[in-house]
This record gives sequence, C-alpha cells and structure tokens, in this order.
Amino acid sequence: MKELIETIAKALVENPNEVHVNEVRGEQSIILELKVAPADMGKVIGKQGRIAKAIRTVIKAAAIKEDKKVVVEIIDSKS
Repeated sequence: MKELIETIAKALVENPNEVHVNEVRGEQSIILELKVAPADMGKVIGKQGRIAKAIRTVIKAAAIKEDKKVVVEIIDSKS
C-alpha cells in the first residue's frame, strides 16, 4: 500500500521527488504518513478535501482486500 499511495501522489504533484511515505505499524492499524512539498499540499488535498478523500478511499479498499486497517495522514515535508 505504501507504493500505491506514493504512485498516486507523485502523479498529482509538481515536485514528485519530494513525495515520501512513512509507514508506522501499530497493533491494530497501519498509519501511512504522506509527505509532500508545501507548495503541493493543495494539489494533494484538492477542493474541499475531495482528492484527499479519494486517496483515502482507494487505500482503504486496498487495505480491506488485505484485511488491514489503514489511516492516511497528509503532512508537508517541512514538518
């Protein structure tokens, strides 16, 4: 799933080399931290969060297929 979210994000942004995905495994879930350049935050989030919601939906569908719970967090690379 890490590769899936990375591929989606790189297709959306102006600076694909600044896209990084960090995977944090918990006991019951996996947290995927998507880091993008501050200038690309709007492209990844979209109007009223529509693109972010779509990304989360795709990742959740992939997670259900693998019987896992995944949370996607979007943060800028300066954080």
